[in-house]
Amino acid sequence: MISKVKSSEEGKIAAIILIIVVFVAIGIWGLAAYNFSQTLKELFAENKKLKQAITNLTKEDQIGYAKVVKQNVKEGKIFTTLKFVETARDDKNNKILTKNYTIEGDIIHFDALIIKFDNKMVIDREQRSIYLWRRVYGETMPPSKGFEIEEEGDEPQRYRNFLGKRSFLDKILLKKDDTVRFWDAIWDLSNDPEKLKKYGITAVSGNVVYKKLKPGLIYVFKITNTGHLRAETVPDM
Repeated sequence: MISKVKSSEEGKIAAIILIIVVFVAIGIWGLAAYNFSQTLKELFAENKKLKQAITNLTKEDQIGYAKVVKQNVKEGKIFTTLKFVETARDDKNNKILTKNYTIEGDIIHFDALIIKFDNKMVIDREQRSIYLWRRVYGETMPPSKGFEIEEEGDEPQRYRNFLGKRSFLDKILLKKDDTVRFWDAIWDLSNDPEKLKKYGITAVSGNVVYKKLKPGLIYVFKITNTGHLRAETVPDM
């Protein structure tokens, strides 16, 4: 009789222990599942942030194009007449500036001054590269003899309202009145390490893109948020 009672008690204890083990296992599994779910959510969130960061760094905008109006030969030399069109960065259909040039040769250089910002500022969408078209010239002429695109004494049309609001660029250039030439202010900025560091500017430098131009094609200029300038060749529609 005593043996049967002991067996019964041992059975109850074993059952209780089993139930406890099952509940502990369920709790551990539930906690693991929750942690796994949270980890997945964090991974998805981090992946989304990473994709956005890559997009911000690599995003390209069309800022203009060039096309051959005509090419002819004079005294054994090729001359190219081209149309250069600057377009608004956020609206490629908005033409800001249009100029025609006739240049000796068919290899044409397009010169721009570019202000680049720290990658973190670009990733956070605080800033993106700033560009200023300077001049266009041929293979057989020195750059100093090139034709102006945006006149050096003028503030570029696209930055006119931008600067008028005492914006970021206005502050870093410290343009207090119209006697300060826009381009001079840019060059002064490029040689001021303290100001460059303060505003997260990594470079103020020239960038020249050159192509061998042919009729029937359009050379589309694009710039990334980080300041990489390139020319893409597409058929003239």
